[in-house]
Amino acid sequence: MSKRLLRVNELLKRELGNYISRELEFSKVLVSVHGVEITPNLKQAKVFIGVIGDDRSIQAAIDKLNHNRVAMQSYIGKRVTMKFTPRLEFCSDDSIERGVRVLSLLEEIAEEETAAPDDEPDRSEESDERD
Repeated sequence: MSKRLLRVNELLKRELGNYISRELEFSKVLVSVHGVEITPNLKQAKVFIGVIGDDRSIQAAIDKLNHNRVAMQSYIGKRVTMKFTPRLEFCSDDSIERGVRVLSLLEEIAEEETAAPDDEPDRSEESDERD
């Protein structure tokens, strides 16, 4: 991906995050913009949204964002100078939840290893005694 696209992705991520935090209210959930992927022709952008809450609240937040898509595109058009204002598409990003789950599994494995006694004798001591 070119540096220009990376810069545009970060700029859109920042501006959309500002808009969402200032203009939209979500009840009992935390909504954040995790990332943006814009097409090379700069006409469409996929916005990855992280929502902390249950499945129903996640879908409600995504629906609310898609409902307010036109207003956000207008805001982006005024704040960011581009030839085209990209069409925004919001989708859920559960990468943080998956990361937390992987970390908890790794912690469980580490706890099991420290709790289990070391049953195998040290092979290096046996080889020293034979020589």
